[in-house]
Amino acid sequence: MAVSACGSGPEAVDRPTSERNDRARTDSDAEHRAAEKAALEAYSGYLAASRAASRRSDPHAPELSKFLADPLLTRVQLSIRDAKEHGAMRTGTLRSDPTVIAVDIESDPATVEIQDCLDATGYRLVYTKDQRVVPGSGGGRHLATATATRYPDGRWLISAGTAHQDQPC
Repeated sequence: MAVSACGSGPEAVDRPTSERNDRARTDSDAEHRAAEKAALEAYSGYLAASRAASRRSDPHAPELSKFLADPLLTRVQLSIRDAKEHGAMRTGTLRSDPTVIAVDIESDPATVEIQDCLDATGYRLVYTKDQRVVPGSGGGRHLATATATRYPDGRWLISAGTAHQDQPC
């Protein structure tokens, strides 16, 4: 803010007000919370859409593209198609307990990193014909990570994800 004073000449005084700083901090905190919430909703939607598409052996289920973006979208579709071609599908319950571990709303595009402890003990790959469990497909509890990305249309989509089956949780 520039201020002129009487006397020997104009003086520039730059005094950020605490009100302006508080407002900027509040806006930033609100934006971070909104990003976290949107990313966790996208992640939850991704898990639900993936389970539903896997249960139906439908790699082109439209709900997948509501929550996923490439390269993860293609990986999930290929996984579902591969199971279908081998006469298998996923069934059961997948439990999730995600947490946000990083938010970067300054990057272009903005991203949110998510860490999850997936419990796949009740989630199995079974043969469609007789519901027998596919050997070697047993699940356990393991760490998973995902990246949510904000796209130009404002949607948050899960664009990357990795199951760390060698890291129990």
